[in-house]
Amino acid sequence: MGNAVFVKRREKLLSGLEDGVIMILFSGELVYRSADQTYPFCVNRNFYYLTGIDEPNIKYLAYKLNGKVTEKIFVERIDLQMEKWIGKKIRKEEASEISGIKLADFEYNFESTLQNLMFNYKFERAYMDLERRSFEGDGTTSTRFADKVVSNYPQLKLEDCYFDIAKMRMLKDEYEVSKIERAIEMTDKGVQCLLENAKPGLKENQLEAYFDFAIKTEGATGHAFKTIAAAGKNATILHYEDNNTEIKDGELILFDLGAEYEGYCADISRTFPVNGKFSDRQKEIYNIVLKAQLETIKAIKPGLTTAEINEVTKKVLAEECKRIKLIEKDEELFEYYFHGVSHPLGLDTHDVGERSAKLAPGAVITVEPGLYIPEESIGIRIEDDVLLTEDGCINLSKSIIKTVEEIEAFMAKKA
Repeated sequence: MGNAVFVKRREKLLSGLEDGVIMILFSGELVYRSADQTYPFCVNRNFYYLTGIDEPNIKYLAYKLNGKVTEKIFVERIDLQMEKWIGKKIRKEEASEISGIKLADFEYNFESTLQNLMFNYKFERAYMDLERRSFEGDGTTSTRFADKVVSNYPQLKLEDCYFDIAKMRMLKDEYEVSKIERAIEMTDKGVQCLLENAKPGLKENQLEAYFDFAIKTEGATGHAFKTIAAAGKNATILHYEDNNTEIKDGELILFDLGAEYEGYCADISRTFPVNGKFSDRQKEIYNIVLKAQLETIKAIKPGLTTAEINEVTKKVLAEECKRIKLIEKDEELFEYYFHGVSHPLGLDTHDVGERSAKLAPGAVITVEPGLYIPEESIGIRIEDDVLLTEDGCINLSKSIIKTVEEIEAFMAKKA
């Protein structure tokens, strides 16, 4: 599809732009770590969504005058000596080719370009991506530059385009779905590698390493998020992070993981016995969670919110937990299931979009019920990624091994 997909997205975003309006977007900056190191770069996902460029210090400028929209991309200055140390930077022509933005310049000309526009024409508003997750802290490249805009051009009315972009990102096009599907395929290979190499005595992170190897071998461009590898009682901690405990014979291990492919994420959870065989109690709890997941997937359709979908999950879990005497009343379920069943998925694992919005065809969400029973050292979560259709949904990760019988049969092959 080349750059056409990015051109189409920007055209949609800019279609409502009025004369006398400027839009400014940033890819983001490298964040200093220590000594001569920076943290791995993570491009601003809204910028990437609109341009396809995944490099730091790139700037985008668009404006509308006399009914005509002009776009320009700004890349870093070329330093041939520095490139011997850190590698080649993107060229102007490459940025144009990737994004479909014909006008390109070096970023040191960005502020002077903006100043010339402001001096020669009457602009009334500036749109910027002003997403901010915390009141404290330094903010983003965009919010910091917004302070300069307000200071230098008090006549401009500053407006936030974050929600406009987020609304577009809630519904995936074919291009995006194909990237998510590829990330899921890679994750599937990683899960198989875990099942093939699981054995008592390994540490959680030692088993986790097999997943890392598999997805990198498949061509993953990274991890969608930090893997959760939680054995035994650790699996009752929702976002367990240590991944350093020895896995004992007879324990279940919960993996919440995903490959990233060209910016798009998979988010899968699977729980299995490290020795390849579920105990009767583990099987009982596992099948309750699986039943809740299957019933939830069956209920998903356009027009529902994720909160309404979660009510389906809770109803099944509560009925089953009362049946096995784990709880007596529905409200007691919160002791063992205390999170939502779904969130949007895409360029971010917890993707953008209004959480209370009604789902529409093209949305991709997770379905991840769980039960967490600390007193029994059992934590089970089963998660798949589904695509909303006109009358229901398609499970994009249905090929990943899931039932008790499939897991035990697969793991028995290695014996």
